[in-house]
Amino acid sequence: MTPLRERMIADMTLAGLAAGTQSVYVQAVRGLAAHYRRSPDQLSEDDVRRYLLNLRERGVARGTFKTAHFGIRFLYCRTLERDWPLFGKKRFVSPVRSDCRRPCPMPRSAAFSAPSGTPSTRRASR
Repeated sequence: MTPLRERMIADMTLAGLAAGTQSVYVQAVRGLAAHYRRSPDQLSEDDVRRYLLNLRERGVARGTFKTAHFGIRFLYCRTLERDWPLFGKKRFVSPVRSDCRRPCPMPRSAAFSAPSGTPSTRRASR
């Protein structure tokens, strides 16, 4: 096992990542290294960007892409402590889907209280 992989696994353990997550992240970094046939610490930000675009172009599933992206981001941001714009915050906001949840026509408190003047369905105490 390479020193870089050992260090990444140690960082993931310290971060509290589950064993399965660690395995998937290591596999993602292994794919990146195999693609360029070089150690990941020798790659530039453009190399990583091109690799991620290549994954998209190959049509990998969204979940596969996201786990690869997160694993590679963990390596570069946490283990190698590189501050690349590629792994920065989102610059563009996704449009809000209006069909996700229908708004309630009345406040929640009013929806669950009985209107005044309505007879109660409770039985009267004897």
